Amino acid sequence: MFGGTKIKIDKDLLEKAEKAASVGGYASVGEFIHHVLERELSHFDDAASDEEIKAKLKGLGYIS
Repeated sequence: MFGGTKIKIDKDLLEKAEKAASVGGYASVGEFIHHVLERELSHFDDAASDEEIKAKLKGLGYIS
């Protein structure tokens, strides 16, 4: 389920994720982050082009 790729996460953000994972009943913070990323990336499943993805990111407030 989880690969060997590592990412850096700000300490404060990691602490929030750890708390949310614990309260949410996740087995680990990695499982929680995996779930959150899958859910957010599902917004782009039907995008056919980079421009559609960019428009969706703008609509979701991720970019301006």
